[in-house]
Amino acid sequence: MIERERDECVNGSGATDVHVSVLADEIIAGLAPRSGGRYIDATLGLGGHTARMLEASSPDGRVLGIDRDPEAIARARARLLPFAGRVTIVEGHFSEIEMHAARHGFLPVHGVIADLGISSLQLDTGGRGFSFLHDGPLDMRMGPVVGETAQAMLERLDVDALAEILRSYGEQDRPRAVARAILRARDEGALSSTKDLARVVERAVGRRPGTAIHPATRVFQAIRIAVNRELVELERFLAGLARLVVPGGRVAVISFHSLEDRLVKRAFEGPKAEPSPHKLPVAPDVEPSSWLRVSRRPITPSAAEVERNPRARSAKLRVAERV
Repeated sequence: MIERERDECVNGSGATDVHVSVLADEIIAGLAPRSGGRYIDATLGLGGHTARMLEASSPDGRVLGIDRDPEAIARARARLLPFAGRVTIVEGHFSEIEMHAARHGFLPVHGVIADLGISSLQLDTGGRGFSFLHDGPLDMRMGPVVGETAQAMLERLDVDALAEILRSYGEQDRPRAVARAILRARDEGALSSTKDLARVVERAVGRRPGTAIHPATRVFQAIRIAVNRELVELERFLAGLARLVVPGGRVAVISFHSLEDRLVKRAFEGPKAEPSPHKLPVAPDVEPSSWLRVSRRPITPSAAEVERNPRARSAKLRVAERV
């Protein structure tokens, strides 16, 4: 499933009045936090999941929250003031979770959560450039002052490179045609904002009858993933978890599109033995997985949650226990 945006969301204008944490009950049930435990919210955002973990681990559970968006951190700090003394908040990448845990005395760890979605704050702030619903600069950086912007990336790419990004990260139909249209607009000086990009893509591919999904959705996803190196960051994060979490501890990850979900699923399943080319029984030279899946299938939002929060509709939660 691809990450999706509709032309209207929650309050009809594309903005959510209140940030709503996705699958909040399910993530707490899966993680099972307890008093005295040390937990990490690797994608703090506005602090909704962290608040729930602190409530569930009362009176002595501690949470380390990590995020690379300083505006989100400021809002999370305010939200989490009632838990002062039990929560530590740091600015940084979730791929560096091991370093942050060691630096702030959160070893060993009893549980980790990560919500890989874009926050409502980022989507609903036009100046961040994440959404075609609000006009703004082509930025798309998770950390608003570090790294290359989407505009800068598009300025240097050729058709082949951009088409590969659209194909690999957006699973975009006709990626070369879309890439040519985008770079033609760039060369004509007609590509300087999110609305410009959305218009170019819509003209290139058209709208599918009977769907509320904007034709630029996959393009925005692909460019955002490339700008932030999201899949590289996710792989680094997943690779470090087995060294971080104690046996019996749990990890809960919410993904929003198939590219992320495949990486999470593969990490929790562990390596697999290659079959014998002659169909003979062989002793697999593969280490056993570090994880036991708590549920074989991903947990998805209820119809009631999707009704309350349409942005939750693509969410998939996978929970695994360290063995």
